[in-house]
Amino acid sequence: MTAEHLDAGWIASRRWFRAKQRPITDVSEVDRVPIASGAALHVLEVAYVDGGEPDRYLTVTVDGREPADGEGAWRALVRAMATGEELRGAAGSFRCTQTAALDELLPSAAEAALVLDERRLTVEQSNTSVLLGGRMILKLYRLLEVGENPDLEISAFLTRAGFTDTPAVAGAVTYTWDAGTAAAAMLQAFVPSRGDAWAAMLDALATDPDRAIQLSAAVGAVTARMHAALATRPEDPAFPARPATTAEAASWRASAERQLAQAVTALSGERHERLVELAPRITARFADTFGSASGEATVSRIHGDYHLGQLLARADGGFSVIDFEGEPARPLVERREPASPLRDVAGMLRSLDYAARTAETGAHATGFDAERWLADARAAFLAAYGGIGPDGRGLLDAFELEKACYEVRYEANNRPAWIWLPIAAVERLVA
Repeated sequence: MTAEHLDAGWIASRRWFRAKQRPITDVSEVDRVPIASGAALHVLEVAYVDGGEPDRYLTVTVDGREPADGEGAWRALVRAMATGEELRGAAGSFRCTQTAALDELLPSAAEAALVLDERRLTVEQSNTSVLLGGRMILKLYRLLEVGENPDLEISAFLTRAGFTDTPAVAGAVTYTWDAGTAAAAMLQAFVPSRGDAWAAMLDALATDPDRAIQLSAAVGAVTARMHAALATRPEDPAFPARPATTAEAASWRASAERQLAQAVTALSGERHERLVELAPRITARFADTFGSASGEATVSRIHGDYHLGQLLARADGGFSVIDFEGEPARPLVERREPASPLRDVAGMLRSLDYAARTAETGAHATGFDAERWLADARAAFLAAYGGIGPDGRGLLDAFELEKACYEVRYEANNRPAWIWLPIAAVERLVA
């Protein structure tokens, strides 16, 4: 690995580097494993000024630099999965496995992997995705977190459960060292799409708002199927389906109150004063709703970070759910905890609100009635989901209010011009 790859500035400038607010003191290579001629996997340890726990990140190089399309580094990982290799390094080892889906996607996978086209996708978040042969997507998990990765865990569970509205898992790579085991990569079927549901919704809102309501109903239906699939094996301790406990309901209340406190702190001036004025009513709503939630609410595994951007608008007109990692800012152990499916429902309702307001302020917004469309879209989504009973209605409102508080803080820190949107939602939801 060349010197610049061990440079703190290089690491901090990567889109996949998560600790943007923590100044780096040192970057060291703790493991290196060759995977093909000139190509290697590198495990880097990143230490911070605050003296806290260092992080480990995974990088891939060809001849000491980041791989270009067609150089074979990504194909080598697919072949390693197809052949079940264990790649040993000085400090740990990468275990490569496949599922039955790989045989369907790529007969004679070990040989076919050698000639797959490689195209790294330009939309980068906390991971790196590579399209292989127009058939599969390889997702590289940059941050090596010890424990079960919920994205890989839930995607694999849904594949085994026969849920066809998420890309089938074809293989995986894990890295094990003295601290434990972390997910390093996941291979999935490629789903031809026209982009994500957010883009599809905005396009429909600009051209045919009635069509956008139909899309809302389709999203509601796939959400219901996803939640049903996640509850199909309650005997699996990692995927329970049961009533919520008193402790879980108390944790929901604590989480909501924390989001409210952070929202208040993030604001200033008149908006700060307005939220301070509303805070007692919001806190009372959380106490009343979550205080009586146990026994009525159910818990299971959920998506955890559910919005329109987490669905692919498939070429066949349907939707596929992706990215089950949960909220990246939360610790991995929390992201794996069972929760109310209504959290996902609330997240999608907030996403519909964002879509409506974005359309309302867009260049083609003449005559668009956001309030009326949103009421119809919400109704269509919830009806297709299967409806929400009287007991669930209050809980859903509370989760949506919590999400709006989170959005206040997010917008204050990232897009101040949009603070008005979640504040209006908070006022509407607490009324």
